[in-house]
Amino acid sequence: MAKFELYKDKAGEFRFRYKASNGETMFSSEGYKAKASAVKAIESIQKNASEAKVDDQTV
Repeated sequence: MAKFELYKDKAGEFRFRYKASNGETMFSSEGYKAKASAVKAIESIQKNASEAKVDDQTV
């Protein structure tokens, strides 16, 4: 099952990565000073990702 992993980096900032069901990291976040900010970013992705359009800038 795909999941978000929330963790602290070496600098003490909160980050998250999204892992596919096969364990591969699909993307990771920037660093956040507050854990609540990282959690809000995850919630925003969960809410809005299905509505996101693809902007193909290769054409």
